[in-house]
Amino acid sequence: MKHFPTRRAVLGTASAFTLLALTACGGNVAGGTAANTSKYPTGPVTLTVGQAAGGSTDLIARALAEGATKTLGAPMPVVNKPGANGALATKEVAGKPADGQELVLLTASLITITPLAVSEDEAVNIDDLDVIAGLSQDDYVLVASTDSGFKSFKDVTDAGRNVTFGTTGVGTGSQLAQTVLFKQANVQGTDVPFDSGKPALTAVMGNQVELATIQLGEAMPQIEAGKVAPLLVFSEERNSFLPDVPSAKEAGYDVPVAQYRAVAAPKGTPQDVKDKLLAAFQETFKTDAYKEFNEKNMLTPKELSGEEVVTEWKGYAAKYKELVEKYDISLSGNK
Repeated sequence: MKHFPTRRAVLGTASAFTLLALTACGGNVAGGTAANTSKYPTGPVTLTVGQAAGGSTDLIARALAEGATKTLGAPMPVVNKPGANGALATKEVAGKPADGQELVLLTASLITITPLAVSEDEAVNIDDLDVIAGLSQDDYVLVASTDSGFKSFKDVTDAGRNVTFGTTGVGTGSQLAQTVLFKQANVQGTDVPFDSGKPALTAVMGNQVELATIQLGEAMPQIEAGKVAPLLVFSEERNSFLPDVPSAKEAGYDVPVAQYRAVAAPKGTPQDVKDKLLAAFQETFKTDAYKEFNEKNMLTPKELSGEEVVTEWKGYAAKYKELVEKYDISLSGNK
């Protein structure tokens, strides 16, 4: 497997800060909650990521944690626990004490798409979490390996054979986008799921799979280096970062899939703790460093409230369910 350099601009753990003495602020609820949360945070606030280090979700978490650490006055270490598109990590955090000391970087695909691929017991329900804030939108791009010979998506449809394609995991937006595209284009393919974007991209670079659908921010350095070829983007229009690459819609395919991310806490986290977290994230959103991170990684800000995230993601879940039923797609197997 070929090795390739990863984006390092935002990697590295947040440095430890001396905990600041926080004075109790007005508006705390009466009773024990006020006494317990007025000095929040009482130690490091762990941000768990259910994807591998070096991928888009991990990089977003580290950029967010770096800024929030300064506002909260406490370290925010990022811990990677990849597997099951983040379900394992998310369920673990959901079972932690609801005191704001444990957070999870939540991907929309886990809530909107994964339930279409796994049993009800394995699925994650957004109502089991307190969503603090939405973060950003990440568009997908279909890329081809150099040995595949594919220079355009027409080359794929004209191939007349089974093709191998990597995705960022079972029940992800990557899998849904590519599977719907292949159904609409009558392309036969074998799905090879990975735990996140980085290993999927490594596989297509190493010609272990012919195609892969990856977040644009992850794929772009290798596109620019000529190590993979972009065939389609899944945004509504041509992406400004890849102006010469047609969108799936432009090519005649209706594949309305993107990735969205948010940060969440265990259900029942006190309101004043959630308010402090939200304020810290909002301050981070305003910083030049975070804005530059989004631009460099081709992320569109989607800095919604927790309530807006829940409403929007439930809408996407309904849309994707309809899409899967329409095309008789099984995300957990082949049809």
